[in-house]
Amino acid sequence: MSRPSRTTKSADSRAVVEVVELPTPRRINLHNLGAVRREMNSVYRDMRAGKIATQDGARLVYVLGEVRKAIEAEIIEARIAQLEAAHGITYQAPAEPA
Repeated sequence: MSRPSRTTKSADSRAVVEVVELPTPRRINLHNLGAVRREMNSVYRDMRAGKIATQDGARLVYVLGEVRKAIEAEIIEARIAQLEAAHGITYQAPAEPA
């Protein structure tokens, strides 16, 4: 559902700022690395087609990259925990300096 744009003038009436409200985006499922990759591909295709500005697309892809890193860190953490459990190793975080 798209919302209309509106134009406002500043107090000195020299500058005109147009505020464009974008439609509410669809819910994006980013539950795994494959889903994040597919969304990155979708953003890329939208940039190539001119549906979204390159600058906006680059920002979206950056955020998706951060989501990817978080998912990867979670996967690695779980795998390390499995290996430690299999070998009877317990991890103790280093003490904070006084």
